[in-house]
This record gives sequence, structure tokens and C-alpha cells, in this order.
Amino acid sequence: MASIELRNIEKSFGTNKVINKFDIKINDGEFIVLVGPSGCGKSTLLRMISGLESVDIGEIYLDNKLINNLIPSKREIAMVFQSYALYPHMNVFENMAFGLKMEKIPKNEISQKVNSAAATLQIKDLLERKPKQLSGGQRQRVAIGRAITRSPKVFLFDEPLSNLDAALRSEMRVEISKLHKKLNSNIIYVTHDQVEAMTLADRIVVLNKGNIEQYGTPNEIYSDPNNIFVAEFIGSPKMNIIKINKEHVVNSHTLYLFNNKITFENLEFKDEMYMGIRPEDIILNSDNKIQFEVKIDLVENLGFEKIIYSNVSNNQIIIKSSENINNNSLKVSFSKDKVLFFDKDKNRIR
Repeated sequence: MASIELRNIEKSFGTNKVINKFDIKINDGEFIVLVGPSGCGKSTLLRMISGLESVDIGEIYLDNKLINNLIPSKREIAMVFQSYALYPHMNVFENMAFGLKMEKIPKNEISQKVNSAAATLQIKDLLERKPKQLSGGQRQRVAIGRAITRSPKVFLFDEPLSNLDAALRSEMRVEISKLHKKLNSNIIYVTHDQVEAMTLADRIVVLNKGNIEQYGTPNEIYSDPNNIFVAEFIGSPKMNIIKINKEHVVNSHTLYLFNNKITFENLEFKDEMYMGIRPEDIILNSDNKIQFEVKIDLVENLGFEKIIYSNVSNNQIIIKSSENINNNSLKVSFSKDKVLFFDKDKNRIR
């Protein structure tokens, strides 16, 4: 296990600043997920931690030791790439052993490490195969096994499941979670998939344009988002956001919305605010006080779950429900306890 600290990290490519004052501390054994849209700086951060990319400003510490100027092989860090990066002319054993051979590790120790990693990942029967004879999931296990053989203090995963189909992604998420518990090691994991972030992470870093929007546990990020960006990015389907204008404000504490007067005693309403409600918090056929009718545009039938795209008062409202939908309109409701509010700059105020 190891502690990792990134202090005021900045990185630019020409005039384009991709990381801005990134500052976090990662505790021993934590599974940290960096999540955000494409181009937000996730992979660049991993590459700086691994030593594949230089740091413009700031410091990276591993167990309180500054590692900015160490070459990648001296950092005690192993990286698993999106593309697997396996040598096609080598079999699985040789791919997993390659890094150890470069470090001139004795043959018997290499064999022990490779076989141990293969057993952990349940790929011992694949050691003689070439990469072209493996499925995507098997190749990913080999790439992870190659990292395990080096006994690193920190594992870096750069979108490792993005090339797999949905069913295999789900299976590999479970395997990576089991691996983390078994190895009790630090993992820093990059993804744009918020489902992976929510299911794997001890803590999540939500990135946007090189800035940290929020850093916390999955439950904190989901239930208590700092702003609309986080509220919409985490959660599937994304949170419904409704703009509050002058015509919605009855008085400083009351809104008129969806034919309902809604009073919030501890909030002062102003022009240009936003209200958020998650799709799963909008209930069909309930006795909640805030009731209204929506016109259905589309129902995505996912089996147990139905994702309902609807419209009311020129607002698109997404609803998640387990009930069968047979009508063109629905009566729905939500509790005001589930409502979040954001200011005109889209920052959370309640």
C-alpha cells in the first residue's frame, strides 16, 4: 500500500491548459476513480503520475517521496492501458514476464510471479496462447497480470474496459473490484463511464476542463452534488434540470411550477435559478403533494426498468420506473425533500 499526493499540478500543451491546480491526497489502499467527459484531462493525469508525461507545475509524492524526476521504471507504479499493449509475437507467459526480464529478475522468480498472477486472474490455462488467440476480456486480464507481476505500490488503469462489450464490462468490473480487495493496493482508475465510477470507487474525482468539480465518496457525489455539472454527470439517466424564471416565482419562498404552488421555507427565490430532480425520484401514482401530468414522448423498455421521456410545460422530464407504461400521458409526483436548487451560475444552494 502507499499514499499518493498531487500538489497544485498544472499541465499545458501549447496555449491549451489541460490540468489546472489539481490538488488531492490519496490514502493507503484507496480505489480512486477519475471521471469526466472526453478531453477533461483524466488520462493526462495518469500519464504524469506514471512518468510518461512531464509535470509543468506542481509536485507528485509517493509515500512522501517526491517522484517528479524519477523515470517510469523507478516509480513503483504499473499502468494498464486501454489498448492492452500486448506484444503479438509473444505468448501470454512471455508478455507477463517481459517487464521482469528487463529488470533482470532471476528466471525462477519470474516464473513464480507470472504463475501467481495468472492464478489470481484465472488465466493459467492461457499462458501458452498468443494475444490473437484471446478474447478482449482475456487480453485485458493478461494486461492486468503483467502489471501485477511487478508488485507495484500503485496501479493505474486508463479506461481499461472501454473496448469490451456491455456484458463483459460488467463482469470485469466485478473482477477488478475483487482484485483490489485481494491485493489491498492503491488503484487510480480513469473512465468516462459514471457506472464504473459509482460501482468501483472508494472516492471519485469529477473532472471538467482540467478542474476538480467535486471529490468525494460515490454517495456524496450522487446525493450532494456541488453544481449542475456534477448533478447531471453522475446518475443514469441524468438529473432533470428545470430553469426557474420570473413567471415561476410567487414570492420569496414559493414557486408556481407544473400547476403546483410549492413553498420552501428556508430558501429565497430569485429570477434565474435552477431546480433539479432525479428521474428515480419522480413517482407514478403516488400521493406526494407535488403532482402533475406529463405527455409521453418515448419509453425505453429495459426489462425491469422503464426510462420515460416526457414533456410538461415545455420542459423535458425523464422518469425512471419499474411499472409498465400503456398510456400517452401519466400522472406523476415527487416530494419536495428530493429537490435540489442551483443559482444562476449553476452552483448548488440547497
